[in-house]
Amino acid sequence: MNADSPAKPATLHDVAKAAGVSLITASRALSNPGIVSDKTIAKVQAAAEATGYIPNLLAGGLKSKRSLMVAGIVPSLSVLQFLPTVQTLTNELAAAGYQLILGQTQYDPAVEESVLNTMIGRQPDGIVITGLVRSQRARDRLRRSGIPVVETWDLTDQPIDMLVGFSHRKVGEAVGAYFMGKKWQHIGVASGDDLRARMRREGFLAALGREVPTALVPAPSSLERGRLALVELLASDPKLEAVCCSSDQLAHGVMVEAMARGMRVPGDLAVCGFGNADFGAHMLPSISTVHVDGPEIGRLAARLIVDRCRQAPISKRVIDVGFRMIERQSTAGIGTSSGRT
Repeated sequence: MNADSPAKPATLHDVAKAAGVSLITASRALSNPGIVSDKTIAKVQAAAEATGYIPNLLAGGLKSKRSLMVAGIVPSLSVLQFLPTVQTLTNELAAAGYQLILGQTQYDPAVEESVLNTMIGRQPDGIVITGLVRSQRARDRLRRSGIPVVETWDLTDQPIDMLVGFSHRKVGEAVGAYFMGKKWQHIGVASGDDLRARMRREGFLAALGREVPTALVPAPSSLERGRLALVELLASDPKLEAVCCSSDQLAHGVMVEAMARGMRVPGDLAVCGFGNADFGAHMLPSISTVHVDGPEIGRLAARLIVDRCRQAPISKRVIDVGFRMIERQSTAGIGTSSGRT
């Protein structure tokens, strides 16, 4: 054999030969050990370890109609607020015997539909999606697939199947009411151009009752785009007093640009973010923000998928986890306000 050729994976035949047992005995020892002696199990397991044999889970899945995989679809792993949800979802599913596989849509509806088609074709035991699936064709295909689906990080009373999330418009309204209470007149919005960020902006403007300068930046947000957003907002209104940002990353960038211009935060410019990224509480000044319980979203989504796979009754198909405002130093306050919805 050519030394540069890739090694062939070990087969069950290799395991049986190494253990000195029949093929059927090796199979039973690995897949149904209750009918094989402990001594035989030990020999077969040692042979599997020595040969590097990995069971073909797909073949077993075809027999049981279970893949033991759940597909997770997120816009981008660079968005910090989604990571606690992904981590908890991974841990909770693993505890129930499932593995999470991830796909990214990059905030592109066409990419989302392509990723969904690929995932459906792999027949996972469940699909957890960040946001609502907007394509009616994709929604119809998901319903026809019979795969349990949980949409997250958004809210509707007509999910594809199940949902764990919150209202982005209500988030915007709550932040708008907070800004109104501060009596700021010269207000700006730094927002990502994705649909959920736009919904928060709509709620914010509805609470203010007027239009204000807005800098839209391509999603996903970043510190650089936050700096550029403040440049644009100050060009629109040099007397700017406060900025509502669609993410803590944008808020961070706005604050860096403000300080680079010699502006004091919050003395000259108040800044509020969204997502309660872990760095926000430890900055100086710390970032006022909106907290959403990402780990709880992951936990509940995993529970819904596992319950559906086990054919357990689903008592509540739509779960609103709410949110709360956290007032910190960047808006001249210290402490946490009430506000769970």
